[in-house]
Amino acid sequence: MTATQQTSRYRDRILSRDDVEHLVADGRKVVVIDGAVLKVDAWLPYHPGGDKAILHMVGRDASLEVHAFHSLETQDVMKKYQIGKIEGQWRDFVPPIQDGTFRFRVDIESGNPDEPDSSESSGEPSPMFDKLRARQKQSSAVGGQNSSISTSSSATSLSSHAIDEVDGYSTLQSRLKVRTTQEQQDDMGSFPSLDAATQATVISKYQALDDKVRGEGLYDCSYKDYAIEAARYTFLALSSYFLLRSGYYIASAVCLGMFWHQLTFTVHDAGHMGITHDYHIDSCIGIFIADFLGGLSCCWWKRNHNVHHIVTNSPEHDPDIQHMPFFAITPRFFSSLKSTYYDRIMSFDAMAQFTLKYQHYLYYPLLTFGRFNLYALSWQYIFGFQGPRKGPAWWHRYLEMVGQVFFWYWFGYLVVYKSTPSPWTRVLFVLISHATTTPVHVQITLSHFAMSTSDLGVAESFPQRMLRTTMDVDCPQWLDFFHGGLQFQAVHHLFPRMPRHNLRRAQKYVVEFCQDLGIPYTIYGFKEGNEKVLSRLKDVAKQARMLVECQRSSGLHSVLESH
Repeated sequence: MTATQQTSRYRDRILSRDDVEHLVADGRKVVVIDGAVLKVDAWLPYHPGGDKAILHMVGRDASLEVHAFHSLETQDVMKKYQIGKIEGQWRDFVPPIQDGTFRFRVDIESGNPDEPDSSESSGEPSPMFDKLRARQKQSSAVGGQNSSISTSSSATSLSSHAIDEVDGYSTLQSRLKVRTTQEQQDDMGSFPSLDAATQATVISKYQALDDKVRGEGLYDCSYKDYAIEAARYTFLALSSYFLLRSGYYIASAVCLGMFWHQLTFTVHDAGHMGITHDYHIDSCIGIFIADFLGGLSCCWWKRNHNVHHIVTNSPEHDPDIQHMPFFAITPRFFSSLKSTYYDRIMSFDAMAQFTLKYQHYLYYPLLTFGRFNLYALSWQYIFGFQGPRKGPAWWHRYLEMVGQVFFWYWFGYLVVYKSTPSPWTRVLFVLISHATTTPVHVQITLSHFAMSTSDLGVAESFPQRMLRTTMDVDCPQWLDFFHGGLQFQAVHHLFPRMPRHNLRRAQKYVVEFCQDLGIPYTIYGFKEGNEKVLSRLKDVAKQARMLVECQRSSGLHSVLESH
């Protein structure tokens, strides 16, 4: 048998679900794509879209996600990582990054009853409430013996009144968990059943829809529309320059902010390979605009955004809704969840307890400073070596470094320092130019903050999750340039590589798809959508206030700090 035949036989062997489970338990990064089993350990450090996106697919059928985010050429490259095939319909595991548990072969063969089912939903780590529950057990045990409860720093006792207050705190926390469960049940009642047959139908019709929009040419980029975009960008840049030279600093700053706001939409297209559909060309377009003209990292954005598209609106996993201690769109954040993206605990600490009570008032003011946060995240990515150092994107980090130097030279030195007359004018110029980009931060959060954050488990299909967690924004066609395609987020999440100028045309097909399957399609006007977001923030703020007040009255804060 030749080497080629041996390789072919190896790749065509049939692997059982137990085989895959054993491989993942052994630390292998195994995914299923179109019936082929791929072991992508070697590719993980080189993936241009970041390792986190792959880790959320381990043990799962990633066919829909791979087709949605990758070109046919890239999908062909993936085949070299094939180690076998599966038979029949695949039943997903919960990936290890989502707290999925996998058994080794010896455990599988012995049928160890102590091993949990690795296809269950991911857990919710809650360090603060774990402490609370442990403290309550200790209080209960000692209280029954009429004894005092000692802290690590002193021998102070907890009175029966304080114990009652701790119990009250636990009751409130239990009510919040019940509410979360109720929201999950409401979602399950509003959307198609999660049984395998129903979800298979959703997937089949989604694939047919994708074929339909491709046949309509909606994946083809309109370069005429981009010529109009380029003219708009040039007008805003030149306006800012001439106003600056003429001494109209505030007006110049506003035009510069509008320039950055509009450029964001093209970076979004380029990051999804929605312009030329060539990875390197679109990456260079994105880097030139984001880094050289805007001071932000395009590659950081892709790493962040890819995860957002895969685990949309998951409190533990989606970085786009992880804004603790400033914003929380669900009481689940009160449990000090661990972010799998940032690999840290999002603490419900003293600062969070204060700011979350007023988050509906702070929403717009804080978003005016959103661009400064993006600078920090970009620098962490570029200079913290978070991107791939080898593979097709190895040189992107160095190009971004050059872009950062170029941006801060022309903006920081030539514009702010050399062209404005005084320190106060410089500060004002920076603040106003950055605050003018606030609408894009509102647009990004608008489509998700008011939507479901429930975890319905791995049985839920990709298209159903996207439509459950994302809403569209209704606006007249002449305003499409202002929203930049972000008003069609539900459509975009179904077809991420579709050029934004075609999203309005695709919207009618998505509406028909939803009506056919009984999937709710959520769309609000811009004003109504903002009201929904503020209402959600206000509701969660009210719950945070109740929790904090109960905690303070019980003296729980000092208990937690000392233990």
